Amino acid sequence: MIQTKRFGDELKNLNFNQYIGVPCSFLKSLINYAMNECEYIAATNEGDAVAIASGVSVGGEKPVVLMQNSGLTNAVSPLTSLVYPFQIPILGFVSLRGEEGIRDEPQHELMGQITMKMLDLMEVEWQYLSTEIEKALEQIKVANNHIEDKRSFFFIVKKGTFSDEKLIKETLSTNVNQNIVEKKWTNQLPTRFEALKVINEMKDSHTIQLATTGKTGRELYEIEDADNNLYMVGSMGCISSFGLGLAISQLNQNIVVIDGDGSLLMRLGSMATIGYYQPSNMLHILLDNHTYDSTGGQSTVSQNIDFNNIAASCGYANSLFIHNLSELQAAIIHWKKEKSLTFLHLKISKGSKQKLGRPTIKPFEVHERLKRFINEGSE
Repeated sequence: MIQTKRFGDELKNLNFNQYIGVPCSFLKSLINYAMNECEYIAATNEGDAVAIASGVSVGGEKPVVLMQNSGLTNAVSPLTSLVYPFQIPILGFVSLRGEEGIRDEPQHELMGQITMKMLDLMEVEWQYLSTEIEKALEQIKVANNHIEDKRSFFFIVKKGTFSDEKLIKETLSTNVNQNIVEKKWTNQLPTRFEALKVINEMKDSHTIQLATTGKTGRELYEIEDADNNLYMVGSMGCISSFGLGLAISQLNQNIVVIDGDGSLLMRLGSMATIGYYQPSNMLHILLDNHTYDSTGGQSTVSQNIDFNNIAASCGYANSLFIHNLSELQAAIIHWKKEKSLTFLHLKISKGSKQKLGRPTIKPFEVHERLKRFINEGSE
């Protein structure tokens, strides 16, 4: 068993200060340490945790992701289609439930057998974390070298690895919606392209635009390919969590997250996390056409969802139904002046621009130039 505080302090000395996780009994002491000594974000699922950590990493900090191995299955999408193609380094700790020879619950049996194989298949380098403190401290150095070399690294943690660490105090936050605007009149139903043009016209040298998977990113790319744009190419549903991570690590930047109804529905729990942690520099825009436009135009179930009230109940400071492009422009201008976590819900028409191309810039190049944009802005 290793001393949790000494181990955590060594991570802290290497600037691993931001933890994002989903609880696990094997990792509870490291989670308690993170809550006592560092910054900790409680994600609603493991995939969102990886996406938040990715945003933190792109924002220039060194994140730590904590999860049970059963949740590794939930994290497969962002690990393979976000972390891998964008070459985003994150440090992960995965508990080994279902270890052979150790009595455990039946639902952990198969994952205990395949956890290591899954990491290998996803090309994530890993080691079993030693239960001897001196060896574990050496392993941290190895892991840090991987992170500094822009490669992710995971530790597999067996039962009884960490010594007991008591949670000193957990301060709970209660965030109440301050302003909600419901639908009042007929929707203009602009095209996605028209809405994106308005959003893009509002950006400045302190704005980063994050476009969700599919035609949203492709249309934004066609409107203007810019250093402060990021086009999600996979990891459907992860753009808002990525935006949260970037917002908390880059407080001087305006983070504009452009989401779609199919994307947001896929990981709706992300709104609860965003609302709880309240990044005032984040604007979450939903372009809703009730359609999976990028995969053939099938209908989503968004016509049954009151996104505005969901955002309000999750703690977004402002939650506004937007009827037309003029309101969209005015809402963005107001957000830049007042700065509080804001959700904008705009209904758009189905369909997309004809002969729509795809970004020719590779995801890792998008990541690299966005990092340069951030670094130049902080000088």
